[in-house]
Amino acid sequence: MAGSLPNIILKRFAARSLSKPLGGSLCNYGLRFLTSATNDPDTHDDFKPANKLETHDDFKPAIKLGTDFKPANKLENSGVSLKDLVEQDVKENPVMIYMKGIPELPLCGFSSLAVKILQLYDVPFGARDVLEDAELKSAVKAFSNWPTFPQIFIKGEFLGGSDIILNMHQSGELKDLLKDVTSKK
Repeated sequence: MAGSLPNIILKRFAARSLSKPLGGSLCNYGLRFLTSATNDPDTHDDFKPANKLETHDDFKPAIKLGTDFKPANKLENSGVSLKDLVEQDVKENPVMIYMKGIPELPLCGFSSLAVKILQLYDVPFGARDVLEDAELKSAVKAFSNWPTFPQIFIKGEFLGGSDIILNMHQSGELKDLLKDVTSKK
């Protein structure tokens, strides 16, 4: 045989890409690459895209909130300080997570892991997206004295991030801690 299948595919792809003018999008090859650049100062430059590609609204994901979590109330012009809001969230929600994204669409692997672990226990939890409000993000960091996200609070106590609750889940501590939190059902 003259060459292996991967080499043949690679040669055809290279020949095709050299025969087309440079520029355009990767959609020509059946690939779609979309990014949404964040202005978050905590995001490392390696993870920020060099340019921002936009897409039509029809192709953006429609986020439909399910019943997996109870969204925390939005802060409108209520006169409540962000510190008070965080205290209220932690007090009113037996399980509260401050994360990047929402439980149905986490925007970071650590937030996704934390949500998956909490969903295993079928308990209601409040959630806030810290990427929507930089001031809220700073207020949560100051409240917990912890720099990274997600941040999980259970029964008013700050536990830590996804690594901590993963360890607690594996050791059985999380099950014991959540046993008296009422189920969603």
